Amino acid sequence: MSRQDELREFLRSRRSRVAPRDVGLPARAGGRRVRGLRREELALAAGVSADYYTRMEQGRAGNVSDQVLEAVAGVLRLTAEEQRHLRELIGDRHHARPRPPARPRAALRMMLDMLGPAPALLMTGVLDILALNRMGAALLTDFEAMPRPERNEIRWIFLDPRARDVFPDWEEVAVEAAAWLRGALGRSGDDPRPQQLVDELSARSADFARHWADHRVTYCTYGTKRLRHPEVGVMTLNWESFAPTADPDLYLVVYTAPTGSPSEERLAALAGGQVS
Repeated sequence: MSRQDELREFLRSRRSRVAPRDVGLPARAGGRRVRGLRREELALAAGVSADYYTRMEQGRAGNVSDQVLEAVAGVLRLTAEEQRHLRELIGDRHHARPRPPARPRAALRMMLDMLGPAPALLMTGVLDILALNRMGAALLTDFEAMPRPERNEIRWIFLDPRARDVFPDWEEVAVEAAAWLRGALGRSGDDPRPQQLVDELSARSADFARHWADHRVTYCTYGTKRLRHPEVGVMTLNWESFAPTADPDLYLVVYTAPTGSPSEERLAALAGGQVS
């Protein structure tokens, strides 16, 4: 699917969530062939011509003003993250973004190791794993032991059955992973990597195809997850991501446990080598 197709399908999916009565339009007599708003109904509610909106949805409208984008987003009741995704899809679709390095700088690799008891991973915007420390491998999986093309967290979540053991709330994690990939696709410029992942996962994972069809999007860079280690049990950990100033397209993700919690004790036991 091209970025133009992604724009069309994203807007179509968002139109399907809004009924004419939700925006003050009368329902037409007789059956409707489409669920939600028709293009001309959305255009009327947003105050633009039906022809212009159609060209916009198809990626043929050229430069779309902020006023039009805000009007369309308001009618579709887009979340802040969905609005950002729309702006990225409808912006300069030929913008060349710098490709992430195949290997991290030596200083970043050393910093990962110096983080010691905190599991830490260095990854690209599409969650390709460039490096991780010993605790990151112990908590999740040893990505560096995999062939390089397979070192991707989203791919691992959907294609490796062990990920379901690591994440007790796997379904929730899967929803978030697919939504993150959609955001990465929107901001990818001419980088083919996000689309390659979408194609592979759509072909190999029915769960991914199901979540991808929901057109959810997220840009969340922090949160809380439950993770299970076979010997220390389930831990509830906070995760935060940071962008190195010199490599703003990379993410350093660090897991920590709340002070004084059972999860802190279990993470410390894992870090201290009290379990294998």
